[in-house]
Amino acid sequence: MNRIKYCFASILFLIGALAIAQEEGDAKPERLPGHYNQSKFKQMYEEFATPNTYRSASGAPGPDYYQQQADYVMDIELDDKNARIYGEETITYHNNAPEDLEFLWVQLDQNVRAKDSKSPLRNGDGVNIAYTAGNFAQTFVTEPFDGGFNIEFVKDANGKPLSYTINQTMMRVNIPQPLKSGEKISFSIKWWYNIPDHTVNRARSGYEYFPEDGNRAYVIAQFFPRMAVYSDVEGWQNHQFWGSGEFALPFGNYEVNITVPADHVLDATGVLQNRDEVFSKEMMKRYKEAKKSYDKPVLIVTQEDAEAAEKGFSEKKKTWKFRATNVRDYGFATSRKFIWDMQAVKIGGKDVMAVSLYPKEGNPLWEEQSTKAVVQTLKTYSKHTFDYPYHKAISVHAKNQGMEYPMICWNYGRPNKDGTYSDRTKFGMISVIIHEVGHNFFPMIVNSDERQWGWMDEGLDTFMQYLAEQEFGKNYPEVIAPNEKYPSRRGEPYKIVPYMSGDQNFLSPIMSNPENVYQLGPNAYGKPATALNILRETVMGEELFDHAFKTYAQRWKFKHPTPEDFFRTMEDASAVDLDWYWRGWFYTTDYVDIGVKGVKKYYVSNKPTKEMEKYMADRNLTEADLPPLVYLAEEESEDFDPELKGKSPTETSQNLKEFMMDNMTEAERAQVKEPKYFYEITFEKPGGIPMPLIVEYTYADGSKENVTYPPEIWRKNDAEVSRVLSSQKELVGIVVDPKLETADIDTTNNAWPSKDEKSDFEQFKENIKG
Repeated sequence: MNRIKYCFASILFLIGALAIAQEEGDAKPERLPGHYNQSKFKQMYEEFATPNTYRSASGAPGPDYYQQQADYVMDIELDDKNARIYGEETITYHNNAPEDLEFLWVQLDQNVRAKDSKSPLRNGDGVNIAYTAGNFAQTFVTEPFDGGFNIEFVKDANGKPLSYTINQTMMRVNIPQPLKSGEKISFSIKWWYNIPDHTVNRARSGYEYFPEDGNRAYVIAQFFPRMAVYSDVEGWQNHQFWGSGEFALPFGNYEVNITVPADHVLDATGVLQNRDEVFSKEMMKRYKEAKKSYDKPVLIVTQEDAEAAEKGFSEKKKTWKFRATNVRDYGFATSRKFIWDMQAVKIGGKDVMAVSLYPKEGNPLWEEQSTKAVVQTLKTYSKHTFDYPYHKAISVHAKNQGMEYPMICWNYGRPNKDGTYSDRTKFGMISVIIHEVGHNFFPMIVNSDERQWGWMDEGLDTFMQYLAEQEFGKNYPEVIAPNEKYPSRRGEPYKIVPYMSGDQNFLSPIMSNPENVYQLGPNAYGKPATALNILRETVMGEELFDHAFKTYAQRWKFKHPTPEDFFRTMEDASAVDLDWYWRGWFYTTDYVDIGVKGVKKYYVSNKPTKEMEKYMADRNLTEADLPPLVYLAEEESEDFDPELKGKSPTETSQNLKEFMMDNMTEAERAQVKEPKYFYEITFEKPGGIPMPLIVEYTYADGSKENVTYPPEIWRKNDAEVSRVLSSQKELVGIVVDPKLETADIDTTNNAWPSKDEKSDFEQFKENIKG
């Protein structure tokens, strides 16, 4: 036993000495000021905000966390003949901040379409190669649409005028004295504006005109002056609305009365208060049936009903009254063209109504698929976050639209005029419905700042959309071809490769403002969704990821999280250090590229190698001065003896044989499976993002072995690492990332040996991409 201890201790000392000698021989780079730790694995203290009593280091709300509240009472009238909205609102603003407020900021998002809007001037566009006729006419021929807010008055609770200042899409309300902490203030605004045709300029809100019957279908949002967010992070979030960065809004309670033509069908955010007044007896009967229908939608308004309504243009009016509790925004849709269906879905022990509104131009596709998509979204998202808290979720058909609001969203997907449609149209429609309904969770409830961090709602939602799409494909097999999976557009790693391998001059980190990126779709939707998918499937594993993700959602539902709150919670709830992952995927434009640089084959030898002989000579050592050693001789070096091939280590190393004889029993020696083959495999990482090193080894007998080395393998050398593989079988092939799990942008270096003909790996890639 003493000899064993001496032997191991001596070997450890020798290995340490060899390592030190090697380091001393290497040239050391000059260390520059401010660059003391450039490791991809260093902690992100420099990038993250300092934790405080409002937001804790764990990623949870702190003991002093607060948020403001804005309540609205609104009377809205839609003028169908002139396509105009008239409104008057009373806002009650609760100051829950620890400091007093000198003034209030209100958002006027419709001003982005005012005649004097600066938004069209913010981009430095040159001449395009070609223009669509519509785009050319809009850019060079037609007069700008006059769509901004016309503010008629701003008054205090006593009816006295309040002064205000409008700065583009923001309005400062100058209150006579500071609003003290813990107090509230009420004031009123009256306004009107011209509703845009959203099919012309892709407005997020507006109408579509149908010349065949002279009707319009309205999807209305951003239609009222809305309070901006005031928070512990930025104070007033008063960034201008330029068009790409979406919305940051406080939660509150709404009472909204919407007056429209009497023959319109309307649905909106909130609980309908006067259903008996606005529904016919037949509609009420069908509605009661829908509340008990869990397997298929019930038509509240049939296509026959809608086609009859299209022919009449009532001069009478009808007011629909709604109340919504704890929502951050408001939207509604109205038209005499709408077909209306509903289905109950059980979420967390309560019933939620899955609802669809669509004109006949959406059929038969919408009647077949829309509400199915709503149902699947509610089930999947609730499973991974929290039970959907509202009583309904509405999908509204609107040409070329994809936009979301609490409980209601607009979605594209229109069949041909003869009712036929392609798979692309079908799956595009299902996907956009899942995505927009999913926005109820992010950011309508987990209320991130869309104006600043577009990825926090779009990226998280696109990731969840992928999970819901795949479950949709399993739960509705009649929609998917046999043995096929749902054709998700985003989420799978290989699909982000073209973007991440693109020209760096046109790439931005995910952690960028939506207005400042060239390609918003890949940057805010595709890349973060892919990053989360890889994190779940490859880095953390589903169990750890799902628990952490749900923890984040539940911690921050009905609150205002920041990116750091998300990053910290994912680590806090999983015990996985992910700073290296956030840094690479979210804070840089680096890419993944890992490959096999080279393979060396070794055999066990009893004879010192030339390198070992030099080491001993430099130190005046002989073999007698060292413990019994075992050597590995490289097959292609001058140290190699061909007679070593095919022999076991105990046959070629007397030292090893003696050690085993002296320290192991006969029974123990009988259990030993001596490896005959030794390989030093060097992996390279030309890409900047460290990732788990996923390797498939193939042996001469056709067997395969899969090994995943943790990403920390790159922590000391960001360029290349080597591993020693010992085996009883001859190694004949190596493939890195065989299932394309890491978004590796260059797979030409992923295999050893490289072959001119298509390997199984290359064929696998082609099959996936095909």
